[in-house]
Amino acid sequence: MVGLDNFDPFYDRSLKLANMAGFAHHPLFSFHEVELQRGAEALADALPADPIDLVVHLAAKAGVGPSVRQPIAYLGNNVIGTTHLLEWMRLRGIGKLFFASSSSVYGNTPERPFREDMNLLASCISPYAASKLAGEQLTATYHHLYKLDVINARFFTVYGPRQRPDLAIHKFVRLLRAGQPIPVFGDGSTARDYTFVADTVDGIARGVQYLLSHSGVYQTVNLGNNSPVTLLNLIHAIGEAVGVTPELHFQPMQAGDVDVTYADINKARQLLGYSPQTSLADGLAQFVEWERTHALTTTN
Repeated sequence: MVGLDNFDPFYDRSLKLANMAGFAHHPLFSFHEVELQRGAEALADALPADPIDLVVHLAAKAGVGPSVRQPIAYLGNNVIGTTHLLEWMRLRGIGKLFFASSSSVYGNTPERPFREDMNLLASCISPYAASKLAGEQLTATYHHLYKLDVINARFFTVYGPRQRPDLAIHKFVRLLRAGQPIPVFGDGSTARDYTFVADTVDGIARGVQYLLSHSGVYQTVNLGNNSPVTLLNLIHAIGEAVGVTPELHFQPMQAGDVDVTYADINKARQLLGYSPQTSLADGLAQFVEWERTHALTTTN
């Protein structure tokens, strides 16, 4: 197995290295620091001879809010970078791709839960969402022209141990431990389909196995939890997991944020056997324990 990352400075490099520590020196794993925006040549230079059967493309500049402030950076990384990766795959003759898309492509589509066959022509309300939908269009093009087998997986608010430090659950736990108020954007009624990381990883593994055992594949699936949780309910659940009563600080809605994400997972269940197993309470308990241990480790 080969891993690639550009160590984008969105959050500290040391956190990413710590996340890799458990497998970085495994004899069946190798790692290369590569910037996809440099083009297919950068990938060719980094991986001149490695035999590769399939690519799991998780690389992207992440975050809805920052994309509103830096749209060119997001389109450059997520659209141009993805194009370079696809072109490198074409030149290398690598015929199978698992692409991480996002629930953000649904925008504020009024019909819920969100199905993969919905018309998303005018759905995107952030540059991040537009970049992910553009990525899906690119994979469709390469499937049509070059017979690339593809699964586009729309992830729904993945959380759990090693979560990015800027995301809500991670931020709220830190604030509660520090005795600080929780910012609530809007009236707290916005909702997200929180999906525990182990369930998402199981979906990825099932998608990889499907690709390896089938040909002529082009599928788009939701990898969500099929159970939206309002922001206020999430905050109170985090408070229970941490053992602190939250103090709320209400603020205006942020640009680019959607009202609700809600995954219809019937297709993923039927195609891949995907079935999320982790409740919000169990997932939050695992995250809070990881964050506590991690905070002690970094402090000591």
